[in-house]
Amino acid sequence: PKVVRVVALSGGYDLGQATRLLSKNNGMIASFSRALLDDLRVNQSSEEFSNILAKAIDKIYEASIT
Repeated sequence: PKVVRVVALSGGYDLGQATRLLSKNNGMIASFSRALLDDLRVNQSSEEFSNILAKAIDKIYEASIT
């Protein structure tokens, strides 16, 4: 009753595995630094970078609300 939220870390999992595990834990939120950045590369265009980052954020958000 005194816990507001439990935060899950990606734990070194890739984005797919991390979001699958998160979606199985109702009420948790995520802090996925590695999984969030997994597909980002320095040689991507600004548009590619933004699109990949947005998709990763959406996947983490969707897993967080299940």
